[in-house]
Amino acid sequence: MRISELSPDRRPSSDDSQPLRLLLEDLESSIQEAESLSPDDPSSGEKLVTRLRRSLSRLPAALPLPEPAKIHIWKLSYRLWNACVDLSNAAGFRPDGRWRTGQAELRQIAADLLLLAGNPAGIPSAAFKAASFFHKTGQIWHELGRFDLAAGCFERATDLTSTVPIDGIGGEEELRLLLDLSLARSRTAWEVADRNLAIALLNRSKSLLFGSPAAFRALAEQYLQFGKLDLAKKSLEGNSDASKLLTEALDLCEKGIAAAKGRGDGGTLDLEELKGRCLRFLAAERLQVEDYEGVLRCVRVLRVDTAVSAAAAEHPSVGFVAMRAWLGTGRVGEAERELKGMMANKEVPEGVCVAAAEAYLAVAGAEAARGVLAGLVGRCRAGAGAALRVVKRVAEGGGGGRAKVVAELAADERVVALFEDAAATKERNAMHAVLWNCATEHFRSKDYDISAEMFEKSMLYVPHDEETRARRSNCFRVLSLCHLALMQLDQAEEFINEADKLEPNVKCAFLKFKIYLQKKDEKEAINQIQAMVSCIDFNPEFLTLSTHEAIACQSLAVAVASLSVLLNLYSPGKPMPMPMPEVAVLRNLITLLHRNPDGEIEILKYTRVAGARMTGLGVEGFFGTGAVGSRELNWFAGNSWNMGLKTGKEKKYEACAEFLELASEFYSVLNDESNGNQVMVCKCLILSVGAMLNVEEQKKVTLLDSDIKKAIEMLGRAGKILPLVSSRVQIVNDHHAEYPDLFFLHTYNTYHLLSRLGNDTRSQQLQLIKSFASSKVCTPNHLLQLGFTALKGGRPNLEAAEFALNACLSALLASPSPDYHLISIALRKLVCLSGLQDTEGGKNDGAYRVYRQAYQIIVGLKDGEYPIEEGKWLATTAWNKSGLAVRLHQFNVAERWMKMGLDLARHLKGMEKYREGMEEYFANFEKLCGGGVVDGSGGNEGKESSSGSQPVLV
Repeated sequence: MRISELSPDRRPSSDDSQPLRLLLEDLESSIQEAESLSPDDPSSGEKLVTRLRRSLSRLPAALPLPEPAKIHIWKLSYRLWNACVDLSNAAGFRPDGRWRTGQAELRQIAADLLLLAGNPAGIPSAAFKAASFFHKTGQIWHELGRFDLAAGCFERATDLTSTVPIDGIGGEEELRLLLDLSLARSRTAWEVADRNLAIALLNRSKSLLFGSPAAFRALAEQYLQFGKLDLAKKSLEGNSDASKLLTEALDLCEKGIAAAKGRGDGGTLDLEELKGRCLRFLAAERLQVEDYEGVLRCVRVLRVDTAVSAAAAEHPSVGFVAMRAWLGTGRVGEAERELKGMMANKEVPEGVCVAAAEAYLAVAGAEAARGVLAGLVGRCRAGAGAALRVVKRVAEGGGGGRAKVVAELAADERVVALFEDAAATKERNAMHAVLWNCATEHFRSKDYDISAEMFEKSMLYVPHDEETRARRSNCFRVLSLCHLALMQLDQAEEFINEADKLEPNVKCAFLKFKIYLQKKDEKEAINQIQAMVSCIDFNPEFLTLSTHEAIACQSLAVAVASLSVLLNLYSPGKPMPMPMPEVAVLRNLITLLHRNPDGEIEILKYTRVAGARMTGLGVEGFFGTGAVGSRELNWFAGNSWNMGLKTGKEKKYEACAEFLELASEFYSVLNDESNGNQVMVCKCLILSVGAMLNVEEQKKVTLLDSDIKKAIEMLGRAGKILPLVSSRVQIVNDHHAEYPDLFFLHTYNTYHLLSRLGNDTRSQQLQLIKSFASSKVCTPNHLLQLGFTALKGGRPNLEAAEFALNACLSALLASPSPDYHLISIALRKLVCLSGLQDTEGGKNDGAYRVYRQAYQIIVGLKDGEYPIEEGKWLATTAWNKSGLAVRLHQFNVAERWMKMGLDLARHLKGMEKYREGMEEYFANFEKLCGGGVVDGSGGNEGKESSSGSQPVLV
């Protein structure tokens, strides 16, 4: 709207100064340009603002202005203001902030011109007119968010009006301007968070009402706005003024109504409507601070006040806050009546009804949900959304009782029908999500019965079309899981079969696997492992999970099958989408097989695989690098060694030999600066060959030539390591250490293998024993064992046996504390050996030398120090040897053996009962043969003893 000019054109007098005239001409030129501005060219407006500002800055230098100049400037200001009005009308609504800022600056210049021109004579209410310009400009700055500029304009306007005395104010329009200025200043102060100033200005505005109902309404409206803002802000500082502000607004409304009635205007409708708003927000504020009685008082006033009731129907929020207040006081019945009234009132929006129902259910409990939902279904056009919100509210409480109510509500046919429309797709998906999440929470709490029911109800909100096949399959899977957890295996199998029909995948196969495990059907469980591998979305991690499940169910066969299938997936150069390396799979598989008492063959099978993979991929390629690789390699080496010892003790020599051979391979690649692993390699090789020899003896079969060659090679490797063992461990009279036994076993096994070679190796065997006997690790026990070994078999080596036994006897006799038990055994073996070597019927001195050596050992011993039975055996066998000589008429030989037997009997305990008979017979023999020839070829050959045959000692 244009502001009309106030006076006709006046030209400055001829006595005006030249600078002022030029300045006014420049201003007029600029304003003419402003009058020709276009809304589509904001840049020209910006240039004009700069030019006008420059001219305006020169105007104070011309003060004081003559009256004609003042009038002229006022005219120019009005022309500029009207130009801005025309531009705004032509542009319409422009959201462009730059253009609106330019317009505000031009209006600011127009107001500043009036301020500089002052109050010329002949212009009525000049101060109020200038103040009006500043007020309107400040409002524009406020809308643009330039609150500092807005405040400046309002303050200048206030300064201008403050110079006019109250009795000089001309009319209601000027009085309203004073109120508007105060309210504008208050709003700006509120925006810059100066609450104290804003409220102070509002309070100051009460003196500017002058009994006008419109003024009362404007001030009450502002109080209400500030109260609403403060109520919405919910001040964190705890110093909210919402209650005071809303109460002030309510008081102003009542005073305004009274003033209107006093003036007889009859225009109280707006004030009554505003009073109703104040009461509603005051009720909301009281509800916020939980002053429920205060809320109910506001509601009563709203409902009882006939003026408010006549103005309009009850606002929907009244019933809502009333219901909340009744709930707050614990009077659920009153709250229910309010809720029913809202549902019956068609004017109440559906959203308010649903929000009220949610609030009511939060207090009234899940039991009230059925009635509330029934009311909403009949009340709301958007019934799906309302039902969804009610179900959400009931589900939020948690607990099994609420879950059952949710399930019943979701399963209600009327509720399901609300979601069947295509327009309710979003709500249907949301309802499915609510039920699904509720079921998931109960599943995590292991409340599987309720969880299964909720999952089943969630399927009511999944359409049966192609797009939802995956979702329906997922529902069937989780239902299967619930029934599996409840050990309802038939139901679980039924659901997983349905899921598999809709979407076959590895998850379905895995769940079937779990069900078969629980049914103890190991065959079907193993078949499902193969089915998992054939799935398109198969991941090896499922085999790891299957192994864990099988172990948990104590199904060793299934766990082994799972790891076996996983192991077959590994191939050189093919990365696996899982962190578990092949070596870990093998280790776990062997660990599981250890639980089987008869699992040695399977353990050996997979240990062979580990050895082959180590050879094929390299040590680091298979076992890994660093400490992890070392631990894995150590585990396989130690496991092979332990299994070798175990199978050896159980006399399963074939497995023992192979385990120890594999152990030697593992230990040989271990890094060990102290040669400790080399010792283990040596032990494994020697013991492995020993097990091979035991296989031959156990099965009564001859070793193949290839096996003999392999065993000799293994002992050759061990022989190269033995010197390292000798240098590592100094053996000083320590016959209980394991290292001397290694040397002995190496010699013992080598001796056996030499006897199996086709050519005559007796000299090699003898040299082998001589070499061992000369070593520091040799003990009498070792030599005795070697002597026994040389006497055994189909091709005994008598020379080697004699050397070993004599060396053993010498070592025993050289000991400070001779072991006469071992000496007796060695002597007996030497006697037997001499018998094998005697082909002359007792004339061989070898046997006699052994007995003579035995006699020399026995003489001087304490009674019982020499083993009694062995001594008795020596004496009786020596005496009995004379019998053969007598029959052969070798009387001198017979006499020698009788004398040897009698001498032994005299020095041995236990021979007392034989000694008398022996002496008597020997005396008679000497009498008869005393004159005979010395040897068996003499003249006495044909004589017979008159005393009868020689007694044989037993």
